[in-house]
Amino acid sequence: MFTQCTKECLKGLVVNMNDRLNTIVCAFDPRSPRISAFNIHEWIHDNMRLAEEDIRAIQVDGPRCRVYIKFTKEDRMKNVRQGTNGLLEFRHDNGEISHVRIEHEGMGTRKVRVAGQPPEVKEHSIKECLSKYGDIMSIRD
Repeated sequence: MFTQCTKECLKGLVVNMNDRLNTIVCAFDPRSPRISAFNIHEWIHDNMRLAEEDIRAIQVDGPRCRVYIKFTKEDRMKNVRQGTNGLLEFRHDNGEISHVRIEHEGMGTRKVRVAGQPPEVKEHSIKECLSKYGDIMSIRD
């Protein structure tokens, strides 16, 4: 099947594919005024009722107006999504209100590049190895 080197290369690739596990994305209106990291943290605490132990990491992507929240447990993430019905509001310091979409991150189709594999590695071997992480739509050379 795979050489040891190939298994290790794919293992690293698969870990990267799962980085967004138990993660929601808060998509802020791109037309809204800029929001400070402090205000984002306060908003998360006040509106989502999250404790420090519920959150593993928070990543702010300012240019795309998104905040990624990685949870320690999947059930807590699901509770937040259900409790917000996928939409919250953010009240800016100037009184303006922005709508924020709450979505599960990681859903959808991903293009993954598997490079540096020896020519003897066949498509069906790669498909078999990666299929436990989701449906493989196609493999191209």
